[in-house]
Amino acid sequence: MSHQNLSQLWDCQLTVMPTRVIEGERFELAVSLSHPSAFDDFTGDNYADFFDQLTFTFSADHPKLVAGLNKYSKNIRKELKDNSYFWVWTSADVPKLADGTYGIEVVVTPQKKAVEEGQDPLEPFPEDGVRGSTIIHVANHYAETRADVSLQRSSNLPTSDEGLWVAIRNRSAAIEFERYHKFVNNVFSETPKLCKMVDQPASLVTKGKRDRNIETEFVDFVDVIRTSPVINIFGPYAYGVLKLATQAFLMLESGVVIKDSPYGRNSLLSAGMLEKERIRLGEPIASFTELQNRLSQYLAQSEQNAALPYLNRILANLVTLDIDQGGVNEVLPYFNGVLQHRLTSPSLIELIWSYWHEEGMLVQTMNTVALRFQNRRSSPHDPLGELELDPLRPLNNLMWGFIQDEHNRLTVPRRAYEYQHHYGLSLVGKAVSAMIPADVRSKFIESFHNLLYRTAVFYRDDSDTTVIADAFPLLNALKEVHLLLAEGAHNQFGDLPWTARGEMLMMQWMLARPEMREFLRGRYMVPYQEQWMGAVDSMKRLQGWTDTTVTHFHELAVTGERILLSIRYGDWIDIENTQEQAKNWARYWKPEIQRYIHGYMTATGVDLMADITDTRDAAVRLIQPSALLQRRLQAQTVQTNAQRPQSIPRLTRQTPSGLGSYPELPIQTPSRILRYKKDE
Repeated sequence: MSHQNLSQLWDCQLTVMPTRVIEGERFELAVSLSHPSAFDDFTGDNYADFFDQLTFTFSADHPKLVAGLNKYSKNIRKELKDNSYFWVWTSADVPKLADGTYGIEVVVTPQKKAVEEGQDPLEPFPEDGVRGSTIIHVANHYAETRADVSLQRSSNLPTSDEGLWVAIRNRSAAIEFERYHKFVNNVFSETPKLCKMVDQPASLVTKGKRDRNIETEFVDFVDVIRTSPVINIFGPYAYGVLKLATQAFLMLESGVVIKDSPYGRNSLLSAGMLEKERIRLGEPIASFTELQNRLSQYLAQSEQNAALPYLNRILANLVTLDIDQGGVNEVLPYFNGVLQHRLTSPSLIELIWSYWHEEGMLVQTMNTVALRFQNRRSSPHDPLGELELDPLRPLNNLMWGFIQDEHNRLTVPRRAYEYQHHYGLSLVGKAVSAMIPADVRSKFIESFHNLLYRTAVFYRDDSDTTVIADAFPLLNALKEVHLLLAEGAHNQFGDLPWTARGEMLMMQWMLARPEMREFLRGRYMVPYQEQWMGAVDSMKRLQGWTDTTVTHFHELAVTGERILLSIRYGDWIDIENTQEQAKNWARYWKPEIQRYIHGYMTATGVDLMADITDTRDAAVRLIQPSALLQRRLQAQTVQTNAQRPQSIPRLTRQTPSGLGSYPELPIQTPSRILRYKKDE
């Protein structure tokens, strides 16, 4: 190999120790020269002479640093090791410099004197020398740093059923009282909603048809609406109009599919609602279109078009259908087929909503008002004796129709039987004292409350960032409740929850009327969520029913409905499910679950999220909510009687020889303490 090629094999490395220094400290520089074969013939006796023929020139980014390097340039140590020649600069002081990073470079060249005398110890060595460089960090003081360490909970992976949960919240909010109240008011208003279509262009109403005759007829129709008085006096048939409007409202708003409304009206997922969905899903940029696509993907898993996977499993098990032969088509209800609308668009209405409102005394309040309207006394000292509904305002006609239609409404035993068929929940009262149900979900209360407890345990573990919460017990609890709900989805399942919801919505609307609030006005400073609640609370105080506000029962109804809908229509029986689905379910429905647990504790006194330390703690969770409410009512009565004076002093006449009249003090008698029979 030529000398020129050998000279290119020299390598120079410059190292600084330590790399971070402050003013006044010393650091060391090490220069390492290496060559594959140049040091093969050197020994410990002659390598020093070889080193003396080299020149080491240092430079730096700052003149003060260069001066410090030259100050100790003679204090060096030489060593030959592993065919590498080391030159070590052992001591150098750091001058006063500004904080920063500075570069240091060394250039190693052969001495000119050795070249002039004809010496060639480093041949072949590059004439321009070899270079090495490094950096050093200088500071005027020791840097104080603070490192913040934080732990985060385990990440969640999106699952396909999240689109169904968004639809459930969307549809349950669509049939809430506030929207129903506006809908019915528009029906009975002097300017129906149809009149507002005059603001739309004719092309929109006629679906783009530009026929001149159609536009002319439409304009004439608008003029008639504007100039003619609106006839909205329904007489004794006003309740029939209210009933028909309620059915139309439920038909328009309840269902599993979410989509934008026609004619440019805003969707229910407004900016505020969409922001809440983003928080629940943990996705700050989720859009309405994306959520709708997720629901479509979840429905696309079924073999039927737009059918829930759960309902598709049920369809496959119907013995009278052969879905392998070209699928199942919608047919008339009296032929061999299925009601397609119940398969593809089930009404998202759960009967537990009606149960908790009935326990909150909504139906009893309306029935008591109806008795007084008929001039029937509900008790020896009827607190509604001064209730008078004048015939000049609409509530008079509505109450007349409400009473006349009593034979068409659901009775208390009818609903009570279905409560037991759906959830194993019973009512307490004279009307349901002799019930003998044929089918009861006896395990539902235990399974559902166990699910809520498992969810509360998961929340505690999930909030602790030092552990990874296990969701498999939660997944098994979801499957158990799902199976029990499916067992109760027969016979009256589709129609009775729908009918009960419509009847109770009408009761709420009539209790929210101004005529009713004039008498049963409630407390004005209580922030009720809906307008009818004050009347119910006022009636409960008048009758001495319970001192628990109806707000808690309403929250139990709303949150309980959403929780059970997400379990009923979810595909929790699939053996391929993972704990990620249970994690996402618990995190998404956390507000509803925690509100339900709190509302249940406030109404019944039982904390479903408390740890079980005794068998009695587990047994109290299996007691019927109606029995717990009855106990609290009896305890409230005992406490009220204990604080009330035993009797009022009476004035008695003394014997003729006596003067004047004096009050006769009552005889003190011990109060009767109610005893409760232990639950079996």
